[in-house]
Amino acid sequence: MDRTAQLIARPAEYAVAYDPAGPPGPPQLGAPAPGTPHLAALRRRAASVLAGNWTGTSTVPSPGLYPHQWSWDSAFIAIGLRHVSPRRAQTELETLLDAQWGDGRIPHIVFNPSVPLDAYFPSPDFWRSSTAGRAAGAPRTVQTSGIVQPPVHALAAWLVHCADPGLSRARGFLTRVYPRLAAWHRYLLHRRDLGGGGLVSVVHPWEQGMDNAPSWDAPLSRVAPAPARSFRRADLDHGAPEDRPTDLDYGRYVRLATEYRDGGYRDGGVRDSAYGEGGVRDGGHRDGRVRDGGHRDGRPQDGLEQGGGYEDASGAGGRGGSGGAEFAVEDPAFNALLIASEHALARIAHELGATGTARHARAERLTAALVERLWDPAEGMFFCRDLRGGDPDPGRRPLTGALVPERGVSGLVPLLLPGLPREVAAALVGTLRGPHFGLGTTTRLAPSYDLLGEAFDPHRYWRGPAWFNTSWLLERGLRLHGDQAAADALRGAVLDIADTSDFAEYVDPYTGEACGATGFSWTAALTLDLLHDDTTSGTGVMAGPGIPAGTGITALKGGDRG
Repeated sequence: MDRTAQLIARPAEYAVAYDPAGPPGPPQLGAPAPGTPHLAALRRRAASVLAGNWTGTSTVPSPGLYPHQWSWDSAFIAIGLRHVSPRRAQTELETLLDAQWGDGRIPHIVFNPSVPLDAYFPSPDFWRSSTAGRAAGAPRTVQTSGIVQPPVHALAAWLVHCADPGLSRARGFLTRVYPRLAAWHRYLLHRRDLGGGGLVSVVHPWEQGMDNAPSWDAPLSRVAPAPARSFRRADLDHGAPEDRPTDLDYGRYVRLATEYRDGGYRDGGVRDSAYGEGGVRDGGHRDGRVRDGGHRDGRPQDGLEQGGGYEDASGAGGRGGSGGAEFAVEDPAFNALLIASEHALARIAHELGATGTARHARAERLTAALVERLWDPAEGMFFCRDLRGGDPDPGRRPLTGALVPERGVSGLVPLLLPGLPREVAAALVGTLRGPHFGLGTTTRLAPSYDLLGEAFDPHRYWRGPAWFNTSWLLERGLRLHGDQAAADALRGAVLDIADTSDFAEYVDPYTGEACGATGFSWTAALTLDLLHDDTTSGTGVMAGPGIPAGTGITALKGGDRG
């Protein structure tokens, strides 16, 4: 039996969101897991970081380095913030979704108009969302970027709801966010399947979050960099240049973003040659509109028509290039997070009165596609697929492209998925503990890149340092697949190093030395989440009517900002 058939034949047991904080049912708020007073002090310090970075409507990742709202940062912040203030966690997500575009995309930055333009680059005057993004439905009342980040938001919304279901229902939280989250997923599933193989593609390294990972080197090598004099890097005002992406990398980032902007943020570049302008024909809609707004008679529907009533204008263009014309990569972590959030969206639909079965089935199909297109059994991990590389026939369906032979932590993140074949999960654990990542032997937190790789650098952003979000994800995956001892050790390491590094943005994987910003919001938030866990209770279960029992629950978090 081939891998796809194995996946399809698996029993229908759906993991939605991993949260081992007690017995079946909504997680219980209160004190952190049993421990010393030191852990209580750590919890207070983590909560203080989030309070200090709160703007009144959202949380900045870091006041100096990242002074605006970032998309998946806010999702992960909400996951931790729910243990301190469920209401504020709801507001975090609602503020982000208020900036959603008409075509369904959630932009990776929502700009604070009170922050000076020169405080961060690329700034609002670079993205020009309200003008360049007009055809795609960019909001007119707030300035945003035009690219996206991984779709962790449905998972965050479900976990925030579970923190205080009474408050959530009283405020109509899920009723309001569900159609927007459905539109977001549909944008990705329809507009970003650029290879035609069922997986979502990123059209810029910043979209995946691991900005300068070596996996991007080969795809980026085809991109002519923008002249260094054409932009000013504000990030170097807050971090050591040797720890940040190079000027050459930044020049290529700027070039890709400029061409995407000048093309009206239109998607479909890779598939245009085979399918005509715009890639996917009409995005599965008629008359260019989402049918039903995701509800009929007040109840959400399970099909792809769920969309929130947004205008689908992503086929409109401009003079620049379309997304994916030069850079289009299927990334394992991005797609794994989409799969987990699709399961979570099904759980939200069930809470609102639908069955959610179509979304669970879609998540299973995406898992099968992930294994089929990105898994390398010989190497024991997933790899990115460069849709523009190595394919002699760009009109082939689906596009073959070429796997990028760089071992990055992104290729381990699918461990958080419950639908993986057992041999795939076992191989991922072996790779994580082996010489390339050394977890539990040479490193306490998972490095972002192959310890034995030529490009490894223990301090340079995503080319080696350990990030708390990815170690948090891997802790969830280890626990989900039954390796409680390794999960406990990784949890302890995350809490210890978050403490000693003052909630650093990222750290040296060998020494735990702080790198980047300190007082970093998602580090503090994920610390709160792990402090709240009672690991003695094992894998938590959250089942309900229409959702099969025995459902291990998995959560997520992730990456960087660009």
